[in-house]
Amino acid sequence: MSEVIHFYQTGTFTVGNRLLEANERSLQAQMNRTNSLNSGHRACQGCGEALGARYAVDAAMRATNNNLAAANATGCLEVFSTPYPETSWQLPWFHSLFGNTAAVATGMAAAFRARAKREGREPTRVIAQGGDGGTTDIGFGCLSGMFERNDDVLYICYDNEAYMNTGVQRSSATPPAARTATTMPIGEQPGNQWGQGKNVPLIAMAHGIPYVATATVADLRDLERKVQKAMTFRGARYLHVFVPCPLGWGVHSSQTVTMARLAQQTGIFPVFEAEYGRVTGVSKIRRPAPVEAYLKPQKRFAHLFGKKGNPEVVARIQAMADRNIEQYGLLDPESTDDINPVAAQADVRARFY
Repeated sequence: MSEVIHFYQTGTFTVGNRLLEANERSLQAQMNRTNSLNSGHRACQGCGEALGARYAVDAAMRATNNNLAAANATGCLEVFSTPYPETSWQLPWFHSLFGNTAAVATGMAAAFRARAKREGREPTRVIAQGGDGGTTDIGFGCLSGMFERNDDVLYICYDNEAYMNTGVQRSSATPPAARTATTMPIGEQPGNQWGQGKNVPLIAMAHGIPYVATATVADLRDLERKVQKAMTFRGARYLHVFVPCPLGWGVHSSQTVTMARLAQQTGIFPVFEAEYGRVTGVSKIRRPAPVEAYLKPQKRFAHLFGKKGNPEVVARIQAMADRNIEQYGLLDPESTDDINPVAAQADVRARFY
């Protein structure tokens, strides 16, 4: 009779992974990982983007037997990993402009196919990488074109919800009410305005491309799995990874994974995957958390709390999270049938406050 291995025993930690068979262990727990984003880069302490990129690119390398090249938009990831004349990348890597990464990756894929056909071998696969600014704003047209043509590229967006590299300015991925350098907490509607921005995973699904998924750095095994699954498809694929930024969000560098986990547990960031425009799976929420647990530790939302707080805005954000939970069917019925939601939220408040 086989022994049941619980998730908390394995997680993403090397010791826990020793409980699993070798082929079931996390890639980062294995000696043959490629370390595609190597040590020596200059990311901030606790950078969610560095963590996400390390796992995502190594997973793509394994899925392609290391036959992979990357195009990278201007932004935090490019700046901290390639301070001239140094680089932390251990694979063929191309720095594109801020807005044309998807187009550059498309050209790279076409060139690799042509060369492979001439040489009679498998073509090098291509991934494109960018932050939310280079993806949802400046590079949106090129990205939509890549989707429409169904080019054989996996595009990975590392979403930290603002232009962090240039001083924490608002992007179209910045959430409502958040403070940035260009959305100050003043006036009748403090912070970022409501009703703006883009939901790029849903826009990608509307193109009918083979694979779309979201992930967070709080579940790195899930991120690895989705990257490897994406590389089994041919055509355009899109992966949107939630990567908290301690500096831009105003949280301690030790809280990166906690913030990503709370974004998923509150329903603020739905984690799902879709094929050809239809949702095929979601990451269920076992114990829903109130949005206050996610918002309150972040200085960018400090104006919503305290003596001059704004409970009405917090309630609107809670309603937005609740709509996500309903729309994607995020609650796990097996885990929540015996849980009183009010009591569960009170328990979360007690643990966090």
